[in-house]
Amino acid sequence: MVKMAPSVLSADFSQLAEQIKIVERAGADWIHLDIMDGHYVPNITFGPLVIAGIRKITHLTLDAHLMIENADAYLAAFQEAGVNQLTVHVEACPHLWTTIDKIHDLHLRAGITLNPATPISLIEPILHRVELVLVMTVEPGFGGQRFIDAMVDKIAALHKFKQEHKLSYEIQVDGGIDETTAPSVVRAGATVLVAGSSIFGVADIAAAFHRIKTAAEMAKNGESL
Repeated sequence: MVKMAPSVLSADFSQLAEQIKIVERAGADWIHLDIMDGHYVPNITFGPLVIAGIRKITHLTLDAHLMIENADAYLAAFQEAGVNQLTVHVEACPHLWTTIDKIHDLHLRAGITLNPATPISLIEPILHRVELVLVMTVEPGFGGQRFIDAMVDKIAALHKFKQEHKLSYEIQVDGGIDETTAPSVVRAGATVLVAGSSIFGVADIAAAFHRIKTAAEMAKNGESL
């Protein structure tokens, strides 16, 4: 089964609770939280206070993607807000092994993000220590960007490494995911799909969710639309 992690970055924040409930009823597995600080990426989103509010309205896994500098200083705050897993960027964590250990010490699942220009070789020594690898198929910082096709090969390489080394990390993909791009990343080995504007940016959120989910599952089963 391919997991779905709708990104609330693209939701209407005046109707956030209602829209989270819509994707929850539609079958979402995780709620993806894009945390940006205006330094590591050129945008500012939300922090622990908003996440604590989201935690009160859903039982789903809260999947926090930290696009922030000095992530170590905020790990505990996100844990207290109710997240279940924290994914950090290699470039923003100069002592990555220690950061992963700190996330685990908080009893959270840990993930590492690969930007489009970040090679897999940079994280190979620590892949046995994480539960999640997030492949960005757009540049981080803003929603609604166009999918970078070349990232499909990176997903396939991560899947191959995972099999060869008998590892169990999830391969999550974020950026430009919709019903047309979902099949290619799933066939390459993706196990979790993040989708924002393609779900929350349309009138019928549940129908959009189901279109992507159906396309992903058909690809997983070797079928075509």
